[in-house]
Amino acid sequence: MTGQPAAKAPAGQPKVPALALMDQADAEAWRNWTKDLGWRVLTPAGLPANASIDQRVLAVAAAARQAAQDPAVDPARIYLAGRLNAAAGVFYAISRTPDVWAAGLALGGSPQPAIDSGRVYAINFQNAPVLWVGAGPGDQALAGKLKAGGLNLEYRPAENLPMAALFQWLAGHVREEFPDSIDCETNSPQFASCWWVRMTVFDVNERNDVLPTTLIPPNSGAVLDLGNFACKMDDPGPGALVSLPEKYSGPLKNGDRLVSLDGKPIESARQLAETLAQAAEEKPVAVMVDRGKNRIRVESRIVLPKRDAFVTARAQARYVPGDKEIQIVTRTVTQLQVTVPPRWVPATLYWNGLSMEDIQTPGCIALKMEKELLHAEKCP
Repeated sequence: MTGQPAAKAPAGQPKVPALALMDQADAEAWRNWTKDLGWRVLTPAGLPANASIDQRVLAVAAAARQAAQDPAVDPARIYLAGRLNAAAGVFYAISRTPDVWAAGLALGGSPQPAIDSGRVYAINFQNAPVLWVGAGPGDQALAGKLKAGGLNLEYRPAENLPMAALFQWLAGHVREEFPDSIDCETNSPQFASCWWVRMTVFDVNERNDVLPTTLIPPNSGAVLDLGNFACKMDDPGPGALVSLPEKYSGPLKNGDRLVSLDGKPIESARQLAETLAQAAEEKPVAVMVDRGKNRIRVESRIVLPKRDAFVTARAQARYVPGDKEIQIVTRTVTQLQVTVPPRWVPATLYWNGLSMEDIQTPGCIALKMEKELLHAEKCP
C-alpha cells in the first residue's frame, strides 16, 4: 500500500463526502489521507473505551446521521472505514445498519471476527458494498467465499495499491434515500431499519420459507480441549508452534509443536485453525506433539462452543413504477413502518399478499398484520 495523496474532488462540488471511522483513535491517519480531498472525517463523541461492538455501531451510525444534516456534507456520500483490527467492524456495522452507508472500506485485517459473531447477513450489503484490501495469505480465498455467499464485496491485494484508488472507489458509490429495491435481515429490533421500511415487531410464528436466511455461516469455533493455549499463526510449520499464557495448567509446554491430529499431519497453525473451523461435532482425538527430540501422544477432544439458537427477521420490498405498486414480503414480522416519498403516490401497497389501496399522501405509515387483516395508520 502506498501513501500517494488522493485525487482532488471535482471542482464546483458544493458538498463534501464524509468518512466515518470504526476506530476513533485512527482519525489522524485518515485525515492525512483525505486532506487533499477535503472530506470530513467522523468519529463518535463520548464513547467509553469498554463500549460493546453494538454500542460502537450505534454511535458511529448516529455520527453519520448527524453529519448528513450538515449543509456542508453530502448525505449521499457518507462512507464507513476501518483498518487492521477495526476492519472487521466495517463488515459488522454495515450488516447492522446497512441503510446508513453508501459503501465501506476495510483496509487490511479480516472480516472473520465479524462473521464469527453470527450477525453478518449477505443481503444487507446489496446497496452498501465493501472494498476489502487484504494482505493475509488466505484473504483472497475468504473474499471469494464471501462473494459466492452473496456478499457485495470487492477484493484487492494491498501490494502497490495507491490510497487514491481507494477513495476514488468510494466516491463512485452513492447512497439512495429511496432505492426502488431493498432487502434486509436482522436478529434484533434495535437494528431493523431498512431504508424506507422499518421492522418494528417480530413474531417467530410468522416464519416462512419464502425468504431464506442470508447469514454468512461463522466458523464452528471448535477448539482442542488442551487448556488455554494459542498457536503462533505466523510460524511456517511444519506443525503448529504452541504459545502458552503464564498461568497455563494443561498438558502442553512452551515450544511444543502439534504435528498431527488423529493421524493426519498438521502443516501449520493456520491449517490447524482451518481444520477446527470446519469441525461439526465434538469427539475425542489424539494429538501428536513434538517436544524437543521426543514425540508425545496426547489424548484430547474437539469441543464446540454453545451457541444460542435464534430466528431472524427479513424484509424484502420494492417499488414498481409502471404499476404504481409497493410490494413487501417479510419473514417473522407482524408490524412495520413504511415511509412513502411524494414521487410514489398514489400507490397500492401489498404486504405478504394483503393489499392496502389508495395511498394518496406521502409520509410514514404504520402497518399491522392481525388475523389475516392489514391495519394501517399514520406513524406516531
